[in-house]
Amino acid sequence: MFHLFKYHYRSIFVRWRSTVTTIAGLALVIAVFVMVQSLAVGIERSSANTGDPRNLLVTRQGALSEATSVVTREQFNIIRYLPGVARDADGTPLASGDTLIIVNLPRRDGTGSANVMLRGIAPAGRALRPQAALVEGRWFDPGRREVVASRRLAGRFANLQVGGTFKTSGQTFTVVGIFDAQRSAFDSEVWLDADEARSAFDRPDYSSMLTRVESDAALARIRQTIEADRRLKVKAVREVDYYKEQTRSAGPIKWLGNGLAIVMSVGALFSAMNTLYASVGARTREIGTLRVLGYRRRSILLGFLLEGAMLAAVGGLLGCAIAYLGWNGVSTGTFGQETFTEVVFDFQVTPALMGKALVFAVLVGLLGSFLPALRAARLPVISSLKSA
Repeated sequence: MFHLFKYHYRSIFVRWRSTVTTIAGLALVIAVFVMVQSLAVGIERSSANTGDPRNLLVTRQGALSEATSVVTREQFNIIRYLPGVARDADGTPLASGDTLIIVNLPRRDGTGSANVMLRGIAPAGRALRPQAALVEGRWFDPGRREVVASRRLAGRFANLQVGGTFKTSGQTFTVVGIFDAQRSAFDSEVWLDADEARSAFDRPDYSSMLTRVESDAALARIRQTIEADRRLKVKAVREVDYYKEQTRSAGPIKWLGNGLAIVMSVGALFSAMNTLYASVGARTREIGTLRVLGYRRRSILLGFLLEGAMLAAVGGLLGCAIAYLGWNGVSTGTFGQETFTEVVFDFQVTPALMGKALVFAVLVGLLGSFLPALRAARLPVISSLKSA
């Protein structure tokens, strides 16, 4: 069997033109597959990297996201003074009533505009989100129409650099700082003071509430108290769990990637089949010789399947390399179904995704080589030896 494997291995190099064509076709399929799937992985990782397990996020019952939620000031004051809510050194409850505003801003490259999320946060809001660190300028001062923008949004939208201004709803806001949220969902936001946001955009209440709890036991008690209080009509979940669930934008991208892969793999299947059919036709006498030497039909079948799998594996490795070197870590953005705003994230070509792509490539190679391999195994010995 080793000699048969060696024969097919050497045949790949002898017939290098057809080999290169097959590998290039499969590499293109795998590169596109990995690229599109890495978009979905980037969105999921951005959400999974957001939040603190000690934080509790409160939204209205039935709300699918913060953008569609309302938390009244009365509800906010009741919850933040519940037993078990953590306090700072001054004894003030660590709680932030957040106000979410959607504004439309022009893109930096002049290709139009898109919706951007403004998040109004309380003074405690920054302490509750330690992954966001100021990298340029300063934090906003309440009452002065000042905002801080994420570094990634500043790179994609006009007027979001330090010193820039933008006008919305009759109000002019000045960017005084840039923050980096370490590839979390907060990289898609602009922050300002919560009460100023309510005043400027005529919002009587908050969109959501973020608070820190003293312990897991306190978290359970607070959730039980909230659910039992008929006045509140809100729900509370861990902040990290909330953002893990906010990945619906990744679903359509995954379906797109799978659909493209299926369509393109059909072409790759025919390419592999044509290449191996031509290879079988050119090696008819060699196949007959193998049969005379005692190799059985199933060995011939297995040999050609292995040849197809080897070609597919090389094409898969090349496709993964193209995707990794070309797109991994590249920042991009898409429309978020949960917030109706621009969601900024990175292409994430992970080892698991590349492993999945390699398995897919080998399967395509095996399927594409099965019929040619079956034909080779069924060739009559005498007619094979008589072929020119």
